Amino acid sequence: MTKTKVAIVGSGNIGTDLFIKVKKSADLEAAAMVGIDPASDGLARAKRMGAFTTHEGLNGLINDPLWQDIDIVFDATSAGAHKHHSKACEEHGKRMIDLTPAAIGPYCIPVVNLDAHLAAPNLNMVTCGGQATIPIVHAVSRVSERTPYAEIVASISSKSAGPGTRANIDEFTETTSNAIVSVGGAENGKAIIVLNPAEPPLIMRDTVYVFSQGAKEDEIILSVENMVKAVQTYVPGYRLKQDVQFERFGDNNPLFIPGLGEMTGLKTSVFLEVEGAAHYLPAYAGNLDIMTSAALAAAQKIVAHKPELVA
Repeated sequence: MTKTKVAIVGSGNIGTDLFIKVKKSADLEAAAMVGIDPASDGLARAKRMGAFTTHEGLNGLINDPLWQDIDIVFDATSAGAHKHHSKACEEHGKRMIDLTPAAIGPYCIPVVNLDAHLAAPNLNMVTCGGQATIPIVHAVSRVSERTPYAEIVASISSKSAGPGTRANIDEFTETTSNAIVSVGGAENGKAIIVLNPAEPPLIMRDTVYVFSQGAKEDEIILSVENMVKAVQTYVPGYRLKQDVQFERFGDNNPLFIPGLGEMTGLKTSVFLEVEGAAHYLPAYAGNLDIMTSAALAAAQKIVAHKPELVA
């Protein structure tokens, strides 16, 4: 079987972890790793594993004959850099999977909306917090008549946040908040990220609050549990930390949501834990693992269906 050749732009934590995952893939070939630091550990590892490497950025790959054989480009750099990478790949007809919060292409959460965007030239994988929490927002909204508000808090170990993640904090909150609405199905969304400096490092934890109307508690529980199982098909370390919690707000005790006012309905609280597969960083870096696993899952499905690019 001929494997589809892919390139990974960004030789930091996320790019290196993704490279190792692609190397284990049955239908993708990690043909190239692109960086800008000649002393990068990611570039050194990729070279030892037989891939083409360059520290001259994406242009270093574009100027090599191998570029003609690359079908998919993963971008694991920063939101700012992705704007330039996206333009170059568009000019050359290369499909992109974007692991930055640049959000040039449509937001993609594999278990929620990947099928609708298989032919998109640029898929945005939202953020690590978005990949972990938006499936839960969607799980609640799909069994509710209305979902006025959802809020997520993603807590990750400071050690698992590389320079790219730290440079994109503002984009993280904006992109995740937008995707809570456009993909998760909430009418309003808010995202918060916490970089926890604790030692020893703590595993990724996510808290999801969803305020909805017109759903039964047992329906929400079943929907959430089914969604968790779906995410586990590509992120085995994704799990509920405890049972789904509920709090009802009626006319006698409405919930005040800043900017929205007083509302009646059902508040659902879901507490998640994401343990990484430890392909590159330790298992506490679930934030890295869920991002790279989601990107890999998207690429594998694209290859399986071979859709034509659409503008």
